[in-house]
Amino acid sequence: MSISATINGALRKTPAWPIYLLAAAYVGWEFWRALNQIGPYLIEPINVLERAYGKAGLILLVAGLMVTPLRNWTGVNLIKFRRAIGVTAFFVILAHFLVFAVLDVQSASRVWTEIVERPYVTAGMVSLLLLVPLVLTSNNLAIRKMGAASWRQLHKLSYIAVILGALHYLWLSRGFQIEPLVYLVLSIGLVALRYRHIVWRKQPA
Repeated sequence: MSISATINGALRKTPAWPIYLLAAAYVGWEFWRALNQIGPYLIEPINVLERAYGKAGLILLVAGLMVTPLRNWTGVNLIKFRRAIGVTAFFVILAHFLVFAVLDVQSASRVWTEIVERPYVTAGMVSLLLLVPLVLTSNNLAIRKMGAASWRQLHKLSYIAVILGALHYLWLSRGFQIEPLVYLVLSIGLVALRYRHIVWRKQPA
């Protein structure tokens, strides 16, 4: 038996729901640390918490994009976890937005001003809004109602959302930093690979 087959056998016995618990625990733990100004939250805890949630959400979006290439290249199948990863990404990014809106700017009018006047906030907000229909349809009932083909088309919005999220992270970074650039390149590369795979599949044999 191959290594990938052994891994897949173990994965089939592993439920996806712990992903939600781990994400909730992470969000709660980081909020508690920020509230008590522990570790990196000693200075500007709100700003640090906002960035921590945003980065975690972006990592989850990228992880969701990596599921298919990982299966194609290694045979390891994480498809059963992709829904949980995507839904979790949305709620962590929503927490990122709520920290920004409620704890940082603290005003609906100022939130709107930030969205309109600051391109990096605009990109982040559009990314969040694109995720809303995806999380609302991340269930078997929606797939049956929409049909698999229409559902897949809708969920391609995740490609735009992850690239906009990476742009948001890059734009808000001060000075030249490698990490945000890596996320942007990785996001674009994974989306390009996905489209290349789709085009290759459609070619006649």
